[in-house]
Amino acid sequence: MNILAIGCHPDDNELLCAGTLARCAKRGDRVFIASIMNGNTGHRTIPPGKLGPVREREMRAAAKCIGARPLWPDVGGAFLLEDEATRTVVVDLIREAKADVVLAHSPACYHPNHRAAARLVWDAVFTASIPHVRTRHPAVRVPPALFQMDTVAGVDFQPTEYVDISTVIGVKKRALRCHRSQFAWMRSHVNVAMLDTMLVQARFRGIQAGVAYAEGFRAVLNHPLARTVRLLP
Repeated sequence: MNILAIGCHPDDNELLCAGTLARCAKRGDRVFIASIMNGNTGHRTIPPGKLGPVREREMRAAAKCIGARPLWPDVGGAFLLEDEATRTVVVDLIREAKADVVLAHSPACYHPNHRAAARLVWDAVFTASIPHVRTRHPAVRVPPALFQMDTVAGVDFQPTEYVDISTVIGVKKRALRCHRSQFAWMRSHVNVAMLDTMLVQARFRGIQAGVAYAEGFRAVLNHPLARTVRLLP
């Protein structure tokens, strides 16, 4: 299958679904990792013009760790707009990957741009299959299955599916460590140690699932996105 993770910022997928992506790559899926925004406002001292390229390099390094192909639409700024131009970008990401499965943010996540990304992707999985909506890539044949990723810190999120990432937790750590530019920023901005937060979250989801480490997801089951077989590892 073709598996596409669409995060809002360059480190979101590594925090929330990198273990699942690594397992998908190991089982032979073609894995794509996308960040809608380039994250160029996410620092206290590095200006946006310099930060955007830094974050792109970090994201590409993380994708290599996972075994994924990076997609980089390079949307800058502080606000993720839900306008036609941005919707077209998200539709085209799904088409470029020829996605069978899409992983995206939960609409319950803390960050306003994460919530906007959740809505954009939910709309785009259907629109991507409409041939008369023109983008750079042709329409997919059917809308891909959609899974919402856990929220950051697991707040207001009850998974319906768990993926055991115990064997790939080292890959998840290495992928997240690629995003060095964010470590000091997140600590100073919201008092979050990114690596610790990721490990604790993976551990408590693992406890819920009866394994060492896990990631949690919710399948979007509205028509026509529901499937009768398990798609995640």
